Amino acid sequence: MRRTTAFAASLLLLAAALSTVGGPVAADPTDAVTVTVNTRAGLATVPATALGVNHAIWDSQLGSAETSDLLKAAGVKMLRYPGGSYADIYHWETHTAPGGYVAPNTDFDTFMAGARRVGAEPMIIANYGTGTPAEAAAWVRYANVTKGYGAKWWTVGNENYGNGHYGSAWEADDHPDKSASQYARLVIEYADAMKAVDPTVKVGAVLTMPGNWPDGITAGSDPGPWNQTVLSLAGPKIDFVDVHWYPGGNAADSLARTNHLPDAAWLLRQQIARYAGPGADRIGISFTELNVDAGRTTAPGALFLADAYSGLLEQGVFTVQWWNVHNGIGTVSEVAGQTDYGDFGMLSSGNCASDGEVCQPPFNTPFAPYHALSMMNLFVRPGDQLVRAGTDQPLVAAHAVRRPDGSVAVLLLNKDPENAHPVTLDYAGFTPADEAPTVHTLANGATGVSTGRSGDATARTLPPYSLTTLVLRPAGSSAGRPGAPGRPTASAATDRAATISWPAATPGASRIAKYEVHRQNGAVSEQLGETAGTSLTVGNLEPGARYTVNVLARDTAGRVSWSSPPLTFATGSPAESSCAVRFNDDNDWGNGYVANVEVINTGAKALDGWTLTWTWPTAWQQVNSGWSATWNQDGRNVRVTPTDDNRRLAADGGSTTVGFVGAYSGPNVPPGAFRLNGTVCTLR
Repeated sequence: MRRTTAFAASLLLLAAALSTVGGPVAADPTDAVTVTVNTRAGLATVPATALGVNHAIWDSQLGSAETSDLLKAAGVKMLRYPGGSYADIYHWETHTAPGGYVAPNTDFDTFMAGARRVGAEPMIIANYGTGTPAEAAAWVRYANVTKGYGAKWWTVGNENYGNGHYGSAWEADDHPDKSASQYARLVIEYADAMKAVDPTVKVGAVLTMPGNWPDGITAGSDPGPWNQTVLSLAGPKIDFVDVHWYPGGNAADSLARTNHLPDAAWLLRQQIARYAGPGADRIGISFTELNVDAGRTTAPGALFLADAYSGLLEQGVFTVQWWNVHNGIGTVSEVAGQTDYGDFGMLSSGNCASDGEVCQPPFNTPFAPYHALSMMNLFVRPGDQLVRAGTDQPLVAAHAVRRPDGSVAVLLLNKDPENAHPVTLDYAGFTPADEAPTVHTLANGATGVSTGRSGDATARTLPPYSLTTLVLRPAGSSAGRPGAPGRPTASAATDRAATISWPAATPGASRIAKYEVHRQNGAVSEQLGETAGTSLTVGNLEPGARYTVNVLARDTAGRVSWSSPPLTFATGSPAESSCAVRFNDDNDWGNGYVANVEVINTGAKALDGWTLTWTWPTAWQQVNSGWSATWNQDGRNVRVTPTDDNRRLAADGGSTTVGFVGAYSGPNVPPGAFRLNGTVCTLR
């Protein structure tokens, strides 16, 4: 969205007033929640740039010592500049933003001085909307040649799909051609010009979040939706993609929608792999704007920050950045007994509502999301490996990391505004020391994270609307264990099997005896097989299913390594079958679409009556209505039966086409497998 002044920015979401804040359905607080932490189910490794936040040139304290020191104390390691949609009107050489407000003491050198004081890398947005490749190249020259700042990360524009091409227009764009194709063509020009000055810089292109507008929509003469078009044209030239996410809704909605992140990340990586050309796996992902509509300065904002940062880092995102440091008062309400100022900022701007009735606390007073970022800094450290953690209660979330010294940190979130929840913790692949763990707690309304040592590693009671981090030392030494195997790859994937290969692990005190391949099934690992070599073909897989696996090394003394980095792959459909299906999404409008499904009998016998079934990959996908068949959905399972007109399918290619209107409220992952009369069909 377009951010203008601090006050105007806070008014843009007035329609989603905080009076809509509603708590989730209360659970029985006497039921203990089971938390499972599986240190053998490894996820991504925490990068040095993980924890980030946005600066904006309307903030006169952008580079002040007080602000910088607060950001440093919270563990900020990446700072974005010059601020959201302002980037597309900002001219760095003159330090002007025609049509917007530029505060004093916010020029690029002041920003860089503040970033250095924080100890954070800069991420700079080059002006696409009203700028040129030459202007961006001159900025790179000034930053890295003239001043020697070593600014590595540069994005071309901000939310440029919001330039009116799809109807809504908040992003400045002076180009007569506002298509995704034109953006992609100019990204190539920007990348070439910027890298001609400094070949070491990393250039990023703007994409949209899968499942969020305008994902799935094709406009004008573009060959496909925004992401497909940009990646198809500019993919070979870019180093990363930049995505924003505002989940919307009331507090309960936004806190539940963090469950969308694994599927959104999967779809985004699928789009990159499919459209960005050879070597697409080099392309990183940054999430440089996140915030909520409800409870921005209170517990909902804090819980969302911790859950979203953790969830995105688990998926291998190299930086996550809150919108923003200072923004200004918005719609004021009460959330779970606390005053919420409707402010996008982490720190108070110290200003008052337009009627003067309500004022924020003094300037730079930290809001709840700031404390949540401080909690993240206590939870994750660069080099930690995130590992699987799960719970059996939707209102309680868990994340975990395994640290190089063998210790484990567990982040527990209670999203229930009314009830405390007792939890019991089970560990796989880790035995905690018999001692009181270090405990970091952020309670609803607290003015900071409290730290102490209490209790044990297996039980805890989580206060309502709270964040708790446990830091646990291992019971024994990890000395002598083998190193972790390298990142696995998948090849020769079929509908039922795939070959997994990996770089060998480094032996520890004893030679390596074997490698074990484990599938992640939630927070539980299931061993798929083992081998003395560095490749294993695994079978008995489900067609059209997604698998995440890790490889562990075990030595002759029984010591087990850390898990390898994760590998996620999908099986396909059978190469030959007695049936085939074509599934086409013909007209997508952002939260729904029209689909045509062609059902083909490739068998040697005619069919007199048929039933087509599939299972949606997520719980937020559904069939709203259909034609040319009878449509039924039960949970995630869809069942389609013919009419009298199309019940007979001739042998050897007889077909019929049926259709439906589909809806989705999250990432729209296509079905992976279709069955005709119980037989898995070839997907064409």
